Amino acid sequence: MSNASGLGPPDPTTVGPADRSPDNRTPRKLAGSRRVCASLERVRFVSRKCTACGLLFPVDDASTLGRACPHCHAPTDRIGPAYDTEPVRARIDRRPHRRLEGLLDNVRSLTNVGSMFRCADGVGMGHLHLCGFTPTPAHPKLKKTALGAEASVPWSHHADAVVAAEYQLAQGKRLWAIEGGPRSESLYDLDLPNAAPEPLVLVFGHEVSGVDPRLVDRCERVVRIPMRGIKGSLNVSVAFGIAAYHLAYAHPSG
Repeated sequence: MSNASGLGPPDPTTVGPADRSPDNRTPRKLAGSRRVCASLERVRFVSRKCTACGLLFPVDDASTLGRACPHCHAPTDRIGPAYDTEPVRARIDRRPHRRLEGLLDNVRSLTNVGSMFRCADGVGMGHLHLCGFTPTPAHPKLKKTALGAEASVPWSHHADAVVAAEYQLAQGKRLWAIEGGPRSESLYDLDLPNAAPEPLVLVFGHEVSGVDPRLVDRCERVVRIPMRGIKGSLNVSVAFGIAAYHLAYAHPSG
């Protein structure tokens, strides 16, 4: 496979999920996935209180686990009636928004990547490009934080993020790095263009070393999230959520 630039697609070691609807976003067999469906159903919870240390905590009303305190293991009492939870998914937001994808380069934490899958599902992100040693949904522990989102968000894995980025550029996509540095602009001071047919790919890097400078050089813009405390950055999964939702729904400038 080739294109006008002479670049072929990066050779992903893994691609998933493969069974997609024509819009390449929703799995055809979503209704058949117990894991995904379970995350969309209402769950009844009840509050329980420890008779010894006084810890108050929620537990699934159908579970017997809450009968012992998770802190000191003493017996607990049920407090008040059971209550329902209802996911926002039940009210799908169909307002126009920018098409987004994510490129995660050497994000090492399973917890972070699982959270990013969950956020990508929530914001309607079209694809996650997992690069370097970024863990994939093939790792069973990632599912503990993704909670089924790994089955709804298309993803692929690439050994070299720069090669993957160059291919995205050759496809007409724009790359924006979420990073600090002299080129960076505040997320909240951007002159945002109208939504384009080509996806905007948000680039995130390693939790400590940040985005590879070679990737930054290939990005159209570098966007920072303002910091007002003593720390110079946010957890990468938190930054992912802030940037993705703002850029998906913020109105164009002018």
